Amino acid sequence: MSDVKIKSEILPDADPTATLLRVEDLRVEFHTRDGIAKAVNGASFSVESGETLAIVGESGSGKSVTSQAIMGILESPPARIAGGEVLFHNVDLLKLGKERARRVRGNHVAMVFQDALSALNPVWTVGFQLSELFRQHRGMSKKDAMARSLELLDLVKIPAAAQRLKEYPHQFSGGMRQRVMIAMALALDPDLLIADEPTTALDVTVQAQIMRLLKEIQIERHMGLILITHDLGVVADVADKISVMYAGRIVEQAPVLETFATPAHPYTKALLKSIPRLDTKGQRLEIIKGLPPVLTNLPPGCNFAPRCAYAQEICTRELPVLATVAADRAAACHFSSEVIQDV
Repeated sequence: MSDVKIKSEILPDADPTATLLRVEDLRVEFHTRDGIAKAVNGASFSVESGETLAIVGESGSGKSVTSQAIMGILESPPARIAGGEVLFHNVDLLKLGKERARRVRGNHVAMVFQDALSALNPVWTVGFQLSELFRQHRGMSKKDAMARSLELLDLVKIPAAAQRLKEYPHQFSGGMRQRVMIAMALALDPDLLIADEPTTALDVTVQAQIMRLLKEIQIERHMGLILITHDLGVVADVADKISVMYAGRIVEQAPVLETFATPAHPYTKALLKSIPRLDTKGQRLEIIKGLPPVLTNLPPGCNFAPRCAYAQEICTRELPVLATVAADRAAACHFSSEVIQDV
């Protein structure tokens, strides 16, 4: 059975002419002893085929929870999707049954996790783990599945791939394990790839190699790519557009070059000022003073107001909505025009 036929059977009501992925007002809550933590609080964004969206923000801003909600792998309880839609070619993935949702994962939407060593099973060889995908989802023989696994290791540029199929995860370096994770995510030829902190704990040289590899494969396969990261510097050369998250909300969306040139939200501007740059050699990096809000007790008004240099009285009582500030740009700030001008 061809991949095309398999995919059509999984989502027969999908509209191939519609946007690849459109997330509308997604809300995810965690029920804790301290109350309800609003981990994702009304996130909306979209990704087209062949496009790269970077979702950036501090740890705890809701980036990974958003990706897990799209994949349908949130643990419930304590997590609960409180509202919104995740539309894949106009099919709401949140309304699929467990079996259909399981088949969507890998076939349509795949994910590269940030901790490759934990994601790989230490007691099975890399070849076995890769080939099982083809045997379970495509019904291939052991020989054919192993041959496809070899092709994947070659695709992600692992040297001596035939030999390394027989090796275990602990025999691979961090960068090579991440390449194996990318190979597993690509095995069933997904339409959308989510990479959650794919360069965490890797040195800068390996980071660049991994990001370049992801971009090359994306272009070759015309996939949509969502890149989850806390590091704006990582996405500068690979992303088409950026969604900046803070305390569970998207506070800015814009094309990547415009974001770097003229940020429209004080939080985005503060993140950019904290990145080392060649033109600021010898200068001290700026820090964002204060701490992110407690998600079980969000302040009234703008969540960033207590840490914001532009905050005024209105910011402490009125929550700004994500609104258009220029062509293809939106920001959730009462004073975004002043932020843009103050570069």
